[in-house]
Amino acid sequence: MKRLIAALLLTATPVMAFDIDAMTDDEQAAFGEAVREYLMANPEVLIESINVLEERRAADAAQNDEVLVQQFEDEIFADGHSWVGGNPDGDLTMVEFIDYRCGVCRQFNDEVQDLVEADGNIRLILKEFPILGQDSEASARFAVAVKQIGGDDAYMKAHDALITLRSSATLEALKQIAGEIGVDPDAVVEAMNSDAVNDVLRSNHQLAQKMSIQGTPTFVIGTELLRGVPQAGLTATVEAIREAQDG
Repeated sequence: MKRLIAALLLTATPVMAFDIDAMTDDEQAAFGEAVREYLMANPEVLIESINVLEERRAADAAQNDEVLVQQFEDEIFADGHSWVGGNPDGDLTMVEFIDYRCGVCRQFNDEVQDLVEADGNIRLILKEFPILGQDSEASARFAVAVKQIGGDDAYMKAHDALITLRSSATLEALKQIAGEIGVDPDAVVEAMNSDAVNDVLRSNHQLAQKMSIQGTPTFVIGTELLRGVPQAGLTATVEAIREAQDG
């Protein structure tokens, strides 16, 4: 009988809800023991409940993230300072928050670039988000300074060099990169601590804070906020987002 009562209560709808506080102490103790016995005999019920809870939490988080993208869409997609590549008229925009010293960012850089090139209809935006220490900060400042001084083409060359740089991002290493990509090394180094560069990085960090972004890579693809590299892969994820967007 106890097991039957527990099973009914565990699966009860709101209509069958009850007030446990209305029970006597003995009734509460009996009810607790009945629930315990039922769960011990049917542990799969707990697993099912946990799975449902996680699914609900994931759905709530995804809905909240979609609201964040809508709320800050101008700062995400049209901040006026981030590098924009790929197809500027593409039907889908992919934004990546990157840290040049992030191992995952480095690992998936080629995948991102290959996807954009193969797809041909993706607008790509890169946002420097240095969070891994001094080398991250120096690399981000260098990239932003290069863009401001040398333009978009020079920026992409700097990006490619920084994302594969094996040494520390010392001033000597950064000056060498600047020389190799055809930008005045001294001018870039001087600009790295300028107000213009400070403003870009501050803006990126403030946006990340408002969107609760704490790691890299973080992607915004269309209206979807992806915290990390999607398990299905970027190509499959882009296809799914397009289908949802078209639907």
